Amino acid sequence: MSTWRKSSYSVNQSDCVEVGHGVGIRDSKAPTTHLPVSGKAWSAFLTRVKSAR
Repeated sequence: MSTWRKSSYSVNQSDCVEVGHGVGIRDSKAPTTHLPVSGKAWSAFLTRVKSAR
């Protein structure tokens, strides 16, 4: 079982995206399903998001 984390920027506990190490991402409103994401894909995503600031 993975530990799911929410962004510290998420003030509303029900409207956010959660990330699970080694598992993927999921919507906090539908926690029973998730989108599997590899570590390499997640790293590329974060790099892209950070460069768009």
